[in-house]
Amino acid sequence: MHPRRQHSRPISSDIFPVMLQNQCMSPEHRNQAKLSQAIAETVLQGFNKHFKKFQQVTTGAQVRFELAAWEEQRAATLERILFYDKRVDEAIDNLRKSFDVNHLDESLWQKVKRKYVLLLLDHKQPELAETFYNSVFCRLFHRRYFNNDHIFVRSAVSTEYIEAERAAYHVFYPAELGLRTTIHKVLQKCRYSTPFENIKRDVRNITKALCDYIRHRHRRAHLNFQIHVINAVFYRNKGAYIVGKAINEYDVFPFAVPVLNNEKGGLYVDTLLLGEDALSRLFEFSYAYFMVDHPVPSAIVNFLRELMPTRSKEDLYAAIGFQKQGKTDFYRDFLHHLKYSEDKLMTAPGVKGMVMAVFTLPSYPYVFKIIRDNFAPPKDTNRKEVEAKYQLVKQHDRVGRMADMLEYSYVALPVKRFSEELLQELTNECAESIEIENEQIIIKHVYIERRMIPLDMDLADASDERLERLIKGYGEAIKELAAANIFPGDLLFKNFGVTPLGRVVFYDYDEVTYLTDCNFRKIPPPRYPEDELAAEPWYSVGPHDIFPEEFATFLLGDPRIRKAFIKIHADLLEPEFWLQKQENIKAGVFEDVFPYPQSVRFLRQD
Repeated sequence: MHPRRQHSRPISSDIFPVMLQNQCMSPEHRNQAKLSQAIAETVLQGFNKHFKKFQQVTTGAQVRFELAAWEEQRAATLERILFYDKRVDEAIDNLRKSFDVNHLDESLWQKVKRKYVLLLLDHKQPELAETFYNSVFCRLFHRRYFNNDHIFVRSAVSTEYIEAERAAYHVFYPAELGLRTTIHKVLQKCRYSTPFENIKRDVRNITKALCDYIRHRHRRAHLNFQIHVINAVFYRNKGAYIVGKAINEYDVFPFAVPVLNNEKGGLYVDTLLLGEDALSRLFEFSYAYFMVDHPVPSAIVNFLRELMPTRSKEDLYAAIGFQKQGKTDFYRDFLHHLKYSEDKLMTAPGVKGMVMAVFTLPSYPYVFKIIRDNFAPPKDTNRKEVEAKYQLVKQHDRVGRMADMLEYSYVALPVKRFSEELLQELTNECAESIEIENEQIIIKHVYIERRMIPLDMDLADASDERLERLIKGYGEAIKELAAANIFPGDLLFKNFGVTPLGRVVFYDYDEVTYLTDCNFRKIPPPRYPEDELAAEPWYSVGPHDIFPEEFATFLLGDPRIRKAFIKIHADLLEPEFWLQKQENIKAGVFEDVFPYPQSVRFLRQD
């Protein structure tokens, strides 16, 4: 070999310009390049630490499920929600210790963003890492820099077809294995150390339900029948859910298999949920977040969007615990919608709230809630207490009966998109929460929730049949919240809404409290006949005293509503119901709350 060619290598055409650029850099530019690289790496290290800790808690969900460790499962859910802000704070502390980041150098931070993008090219969670970067930057610098030059207003890295060592889903072919054998393999794929109490019965129940569903659609199993199952189990509260889809030639239908623990050392399949509506209810925005252990969250979200096309990315990211990513995707979508729509933000339909100013964009399915400056009597609270109530709900088990909310600070919206009536209301009653600057309204603090039909409005126009169904859902919501140690405080119908799937959900949190902090009492009998005519009660009333008998006075004035309520939920008017719920909570009893009707549950007969 010729000595002059011994160490020679061809130089890639795409690398050569970078080499030439580096050679031409001044020392100052090279130093800035090194600094921007170091800052980008520090931010990404902060995200990687967050995701690792997030996954450690998530991975433990299976063991907690197998051990029926429900208290630990709830504690882990709360712990995981608090992780994100802690990691962002840590990343900011590390930046301040290592670099002078107290003042923005625009040129430097634009380079930091570009370096960060390059670091994400082979990353498994690039979209989450972008959001983490946004959080760090936005806490460091003024909102005037919240644009795509400095943060990820638009995503820079695609999440399509990200591959990991662990596949996103498995494919099974019943035509080759037989349907029962296939279903058996799907259950075994979970690799539970706790055995099923009767797996043959469970396979038989699933097989029958699936075949009945196909026949009901006037179909028969096709030769190309396939079952695709997400390669991760979804854990929430006391349940585990195997999620996937069945493909029967041109028919595609989603499914979920709820697996429960009998708390005696055995697991069992509770039902088979089939169809988009059933799955959408399972993933509704009023439930606690799932724990799903997979290294590529975008792959899980993409699969779920195929099953539920009406569910947005922000819904599904939040559903699997990445609520910050849900916020990012919501904001991107909302900005896009504003650009391509013309209707104005207006006061939301319904009774005007005493604590919150609530408005909506008719063409967009959300409401925006801003805390008022002052609260009229009888409201006895303040801004900090209201914010604490909303935080309580965020961190608590919502059991499918409290709407999740997105919380934002310093949101800029065009003044021209506000109706005159709404603009006047915000200016007069929410001045502490807004600023008007350069034809934009800057909202300092806002909660955003899914828009629902207020229950009082739905009841007013309901037929007798629908009214009874709504009152049934209303009482069930109160009972399920009570089982989760939540008392709504204000039980008026206007504080509840009806979701698109027909579920009654509580959404006004300024008086919410723990059930165990309440003192439920029976009204003592009057001492004299005159007591009942007196303006003041003849008995003492403490600050935490609640008299369930009084619910009828302010809830059941309408004879139709009274008739339906007494028929279904008369027990809510007795102190004994509430006292028993308190005893259950104190005894550590975790009641079952199912995200599907009781009527679809399998009979557990051998």
